[in-house]
Amino acid sequence: MSDTTTVPTLTALGWDDTTAGAFDDAVTGSPLRGSSVAPPTRNVGPKDGAFDLVPGRVGRVDRGRVTVHTADGPTPALVRLPAGSELEDQPTTGDWVGLERRPDGDVVRVVLPRSSAIVRKAAGERSDAQVMAANLDHVLVAVPFETRVNLSTIERYLVVAWESGAQPLVVLTKCDLAYDPDATRAEVETAAPGVDVHVVSAETGEGVDVLAAVLSGGTTALVGQSGAGKSTLVNVLAGEEVQLVSGTRQDGKGRHTTTARELIALTGGGVLIDTPGLRSVGLHDDGDGVALTFPDVEGLIASCRFADCAHETEPGCAVQAALASGELDERRWHSWGKLQREAAWIAMRTDPAARAAARKRWAAIGKSGKAQAALKRGRDPFA
Repeated sequence: MSDTTTVPTLTALGWDDTTAGAFDDAVTGSPLRGSSVAPPTRNVGPKDGAFDLVPGRVGRVDRGRVTVHTADGPTPALVRLPAGSELEDQPTTGDWVGLERRPDGDVVRVVLPRSSAIVRKAAGERSDAQVMAANLDHVLVAVPFETRVNLSTIERYLVVAWESGAQPLVVLTKCDLAYDPDATRAEVETAAPGVDVHVVSAETGEGVDVLAAVLSGGTTALVGQSGAGKSTLVNVLAGEEVQLVSGTRQDGKGRHTTTARELIALTGGGVLIDTPGLRSVGLHDDGDGVALTFPDVEGLIASCRFADCAHETEPGCAVQAALASGELDERRWHSWGKLQREAAWIAMRTDPAARAAARKRWAAIGKSGKAQAALKRGRDPFA
């Protein structure tokens, strides 16, 4: 790990006029006066006493404690938000916060509204939201070239990326180990319409300068499965060893190198949030993520003759015609269906109206099934 003592300025970490205005609104409710480059201290707090707050950006979250980057450098802090705050309101890496400097330990008192955020379903069977990173301009999906590319997994990551409100990017890593990089890149570009696909090698440096130039304009979250070479790529982009690197297992699966989401200032400009490798990523709430990931499928569905087409045997079904002609790949169609079903299930778990509609639908199905069974037994189904 690097022992550098260089402290990035808040401007280098993404502080700008918009963030300055949001900070001032959050802690005072009045327009900001003065320069946003030199962040001011503001006074905010409960009725019986106010807090003097300074702005900072969360660089890391560890078991209820956070590391906040301020104009004076990084500092550990506890979190004390107002009563009634939800789980999703808790600070995450990339959040801008109001920090109270205290002799007995700094405390985060305010989390600024997020301009974008990666949200995924919490691990396990729960449908709670887990905010992975906030205030992003790009979400960079890392995919290793050294193993067979799983297009359905890439599509799943892209749904989450689009849903964040940031611009997705795909980076194919370890291109020096690829068998047929041109063919693989073409496959990925087909599965990721509207998304730039970059091919890089951290070992040879191929494509790194181009990628660094793209990332220099803002904050980027780096996501992907274990073994995608994310830590090596972070070190190359940062210009120093900021992350430990471990090898890939013999079965092709990676070891977890990054254990927490961490904010890193890049030498070429911009900020990168490295995330632990995810063996799976569950959708939490889909607004336009699936539609933006599958514009080809959505376009075909809109072209069907009937608005309620089930895309099975109906006449004039554009989807079935595209499948028959090869215009639409069968794998991509099944991937769209799986993600749509998952998004609907999540909506049912989190949206009371959707949950009520689902109960009504299943009650009708159950009632119809009982009626059919009664008819088969020669009974009156309405008796």
